[in-house]
Amino acid sequence: MPYRPRIPSPNRRTVLKGSLAASAGLALPAGLATATAAPALALSGRPSADWGVQAGDITASSGLVWARSDRPARMVVETSATESFRRPRRWQGPLLGPGTDFTGTTQLRGLPAGEQIHYRVTLADPDDPRRTGKPVYGTFRTAPASRHQDVRFLWSGDIAGQGWGINPDIGGFGVYDEMRQLNPDFFLSSGDNIYADGVILPSVTLPDGRVWRNITTEEKSKVAETLAEYRGNFRYNLLDDNVRRFNAQVPSIVQWDDHEVRNNWYPGQILDDARYTEKNVDVLAARSLRAFSEYFPVSTLRPGSREGRVHRVVRHGPLLDVFVLDMRTYRDANSPGRQADDTVGILGAEQLEWLKRELARSRAVWKVIAADMPLGLVVADGPANFEAVAQGDPDAPLGRELQIAELLRFIKHRRITGTLWLTADVHYTAAQHYEPSRAAFKDFAPFWEFVSGPLAAGGFPANALDATFGPDQVFVHAPVKANASPMETPPNFGEIEIDGGSGELTVRLRAQGGSVLFTKVLRPGLVGQ
Repeated sequence: MPYRPRIPSPNRRTVLKGSLAASAGLALPAGLATATAAPALALSGRPSADWGVQAGDITASSGLVWARSDRPARMVVETSATESFRRPRRWQGPLLGPGTDFTGTTQLRGLPAGEQIHYRVTLADPDDPRRTGKPVYGTFRTAPASRHQDVRFLWSGDIAGQGWGINPDIGGFGVYDEMRQLNPDFFLSSGDNIYADGVILPSVTLPDGRVWRNITTEEKSKVAETLAEYRGNFRYNLLDDNVRRFNAQVPSIVQWDDHEVRNNWYPGQILDDARYTEKNVDVLAARSLRAFSEYFPVSTLRPGSREGRVHRVVRHGPLLDVFVLDMRTYRDANSPGRQADDTVGILGAEQLEWLKRELARSRAVWKVIAADMPLGLVVADGPANFEAVAQGDPDAPLGRELQIAELLRFIKHRRITGTLWLTADVHYTAAQHYEPSRAAFKDFAPFWEFVSGPLAAGGFPANALDATFGPDQVFVHAPVKANASPMETPPNFGEIEIDGGSGELTVRLRAQGGSVLFTKVLRPGLVGQ
């Protein structure tokens, strides 16, 4: 039978300078000897924010704070320059109710740049504001106003995939604790934050005879179809106390990919899959996007937002702009990718024009293009179709490659400097350098693409490279067999550090356990390198 968790309330907090260790002393679920669980209820009859807090889309002066209640409640956020909360600033948040699965975000404005912000979320009874639950604490750093202040962030993707869920025997998603201790300015989650099409079984036997045990729930016992099931998938990761502690200390920039809905989906797809009673992917995608917007603090998806979209720019001071792409919502159907004319491509015409316009406007030293799929790696969808941009033909651009060629040509001709691509999706880590002298299409400036992941999913062997844009795989670290468990292949994540003095950007590809697998230093001010 699936485990039905009692959800948590931290019974104490420990705020360290520049970091936060929350949710200590949590009660364990019956029969599981692990610190990865959900604690017991705290104040009977009062609202409780036991799923933790998150901050997201932090800029130099603004950000979002997220919480979830166990019942109808008014969300109140207080911010302070110190953890003592002397003279706090108070923010009246939304009413949390069943319409948003009792989740909500509060927008913070007018924050000081380049400062550590401490915040606490209190939930109040909407009928009696004096009846409040225990406050839950978090912290984040706002983006710097000065170019001379360093910036450091992490990225990865692919969480709870291929049946590898929260394993109490290994302490759950321990990679989140390792990332938290690096104390980055933010975490870029590059998609596949859930596997809505991936069932989490109570146990899986590994090839060597060991048994992988999972915490599971009713919503993870089948593929997600209903809004409630999608919501349950997003809640699943929050059962892990490593994730909740991480969220309370490290703000996020989140994008989505296919597994938030189902594997390899595209708009207009009609499923031929016996597991689904709802065959229209557009219906499933709408339900997932609603749940996604409820469970992550995304500035363009919050209630009242005019945009209603995943793609956006998050400006992180003079050194960095992050261009978050959505390579799912506007794409054309997966195909052999041999079209000589493809105006829809993988981004859609409108998103492509938006990206070109925003890149041209950017004055940041570095312009990170956060892609939820790689450019030059061949990702198949069945025997004949392709999932990503590349389709294995090394010659001139065709299909979705045409749109990427147009973008790369635009970057070169507008002399837009400091672009690099970050992605996940393929469940291994790699560094690719793209060079026109090696390419069939030559009208672009050289650039780098860095791949990381999986964060908590199965590892897979490396994909083939497509030579259209001249990639050279400078580094690759991948398992030799498909769906290697996190017990067999440690999770991967990437680190970006920008030096405030020189402006140099250092990329480190990391594996859980402290290993730095690859390092590359890039110089600022160049169109390509």
